[in-house]
Amino acid sequence: QVRLVESGGGLAQAGTSLTLSCTASGRTININAIAWFRQAPGKEREFVAANRWSGGNTYYADSVKGRFTISRDNAKNTVYLQMNSLKPEDTAVYYCARRPYGLASQAIGSYDNWGQGTQVTVSS
Repeated sequence: QVRLVESGGGLAQAGTSLTLSCTASGRTININAIAWFRQAPGKEREFVAANRWSGGNTYYADSVKGRFTISRDNAKNTVYLQMNSLKPEDTAVYYCARRPYGLASQAIGSYDNWGQGTQVTVSS
């Protein structure tokens, strides 16, 4: 079993930065890719970024491309989401999720193990 724990959320002003962390524990050998999704109030959960656990195969949603960066530290079993130039529309609960096989994907159904989420609120 793999457990994912997000951290780093909080309140930020528009134009500033936040870095989220997703730390995996348990059978991390069973992780092939990690993705970040977000869900704003009243909206469906949407893809943000994904990266293969071993590196490469990186995808970003168009809405965050050029502002957000996904990276990882395998020694710490941690994936990061660096969020720059934040906008009020980035306000959401951010979740990380695991894909146990295959390449990184933007499809929410590809991921079977989710963290509890961390709230990001961006004020204008």
